[in-house]
Amino acid sequence: MARKIILDIDPGVADAMAVCLALGDPQLEVVAVTATGGNVVPRQSTRNVQTIIEQLDPCRWPRIGAADLEQPLRTDGRELYGPDGFCGAQFGVAELHHRHPSGKVMIDEVRSASDPVTIVACGPLSNIAAMLQREPDLATQVGHLVIVGGTLNGPGNVTAAAEFNIYCDAEAARQVFHSPLTKTLIPLDISSQVILVYDLLGCLSPDKTPAGRLLHAILPGMYHTYRQRLGLEGIFVHEVVGLMAVTMPDLFTTEPLYGDVETGDCLTHGATVIDRRIRSAGMPNMDVIVGLDAPAVVEAIQSRLQNL
Repeated sequence: MARKIILDIDPGVADAMAVCLALGDPQLEVVAVTATGGNVVPRQSTRNVQTIIEQLDPCRWPRIGAADLEQPLRTDGRELYGPDGFCGAQFGVAELHHRHPSGKVMIDEVRSASDPVTIVACGPLSNIAAMLQREPDLATQVGHLVIVGGTLNGPGNVTAAAEFNIYCDAEAARQVFHSPLTKTLIPLDISSQVILVYDLLGCLSPDKTPAGRLLHAILPGMYHTYRQRLGLEGIFVHEVVGLMAVTMPDLFTTEPLYGDVETGDCLTHGATVIDRRIRSAGMPNMDVIVGLDAPAVVEAIQSRLQNL
């Protein structure tokens, strides 16, 4: 039986790739794709989710959740991905007039599912926190929460101390970290070990499949941006790594650890604090991915993209 999954995304090129892979994976049943602000502002995030689903046009459309227009965000990703999040790629979209909020969509799907639902949080944790604030008992009904964000040992990517997703809404992240949700954290310095080089485009069919056409439209701009702004000849796909941790857990090493988030207005705002002392002050509140087989993850991603 396929595993039910909700993708909570702030698309974003890598988010779009994660949706392509999830919808094309027979092991997964994507029941919803929910929007959160992050890489782009909330309104654009909702539009991008609609765009991705329309471009892929799957046999069974997942429910779509709209980002909260009042979502508190400390920053966004326009410097890297442009105001549209797709590095300038242009798509027409039939925007929905009656949108259901992402938090409500999550609640509905978790409540109505006959089997536990896995949520993969690829952006700021605002929607997850809102869901828990509205329905606290859902923390014990969600099958698993996979959080793409934070750091383990390395520096941040938006400040010297903080990773982007956690920094954007540190208060929400702290609430989620302290919740009784069963959760796994995939830190930035671990997911950054997976780098996809430009040869990846050779794995995709630009004409035969909707996923191939979509990714051929948006990936070149991302490679160009990474080269121009970061000096890298490859791209990070943290959100895709998060999805792979769900479908191929044998490629990842986890440890039960205690994690917290700094919310003060200082140099370390949004920093993820993982207590790895021999005698931790707190009981473990999450599994943290501390290692992965990077070549095997890259190979698995490329193989799955070829089969889309």
